[in-house]
Amino acid sequence: MSKFKIRHITKYTYEGLVRDSANQVMLYPIQDDYQDVIEQTLLITGNPVVDVYRDYYGNSVGTFTHARPHPELVIDSRIVVALSARPLPDDNIPQDLQWEELAKLKYRPELIDFLKQERFDALPDVNLIIEEERCKNCSPLASAKHFCEYVYSTFEYKKGITTVETTLDEVWKLRSGVCQDFAHFLLVMLRLIDIPARYVSGYICPKKNGMRGEGATHAWVEAYIPFYGWLGLDPTNNLVVTDTHVKLAVGKNFSDCSPVKGTYRGSSNHTLEVAVTVAYEDGQTADGEIEINQKEPLTSVSRNSFRRHQEMQMQQ
Repeated sequence: MSKFKIRHITKYTYEGLVRDSANQVMLYPIQDDYQDVIEQTLLITGNPVVDVYRDYYGNSVGTFTHARPHPELVIDSRIVVALSARPLPDDNIPQDLQWEELAKLKYRPELIDFLKQERFDALPDVNLIIEEERCKNCSPLASAKHFCEYVYSTFEYKKGITTVETTLDEVWKLRSGVCQDFAHFLLVMLRLIDIPARYVSGYICPKKNGMRGEGATHAWVEAYIPFYGWLGLDPTNNLVVTDTHVKLAVGKNFSDCSPVKGTYRGSSNHTLEVAVTVAYEDGQTADGEIEINQKEPLTSVSRNSFRRHQEMQMQQ
């Protein structure tokens, strides 16, 4: 078992005073048999009361309002989390039985959302790739790992060329991006072969193994393997997730897992800064800091209307 300290700071600096800032945060790590949150502190400008509830996918979601005028909003999450290695599926069950089991599970309400594939212009081209690459006699596990490797080897890991608003068509044309883009395309491919797949946001701990996205916010995919359950696959690094990835939230895609989003009244211009540090509990390997600045464009909306803000950094 390994213990890690993670600090995640989101800071909005506004052009002028703003008020009535209503926000949602998804900064609470998932608790399960292999991930234990030992301690968490959430510090927010104005010390508002944070109400926490469970969403449809089982994520803990916090909501708060900062009504008084303020020039900036800082959300500072500090956690200590313990990770244990997750057992891997043995894949000994005949693959025909596994595909038959998946066919039965596709009508379960909790899996339906993770099989729905959104339409985009390049979908026929992706389907052709699926037909060329798909192993007809492989198990769901082998197929999922194959397409994880396909995304890893076909897409170039390149920062700064995509944003959270980049479409699937644009990513397919670029064949480049960061972990968020890699995860979104693995989701497409798994769903097209009838394997339920969900987006996962979180962190890789710590920054010492040479993996892409270490010491930062990260994204990967969980595939539903019959007779086993959810298996984490990281297409950015072409590996099966074990005890290095801290899960924050799961959903259909990034929009279901955004760390921070909300609305406020006031100036339409704001600057976003994000910093993440990851370290062992004793403070070693305390590198891995990211800072991202984004200037939001001025809009023509009247000054008294609500405006949106969101932690729009790319998960690396």
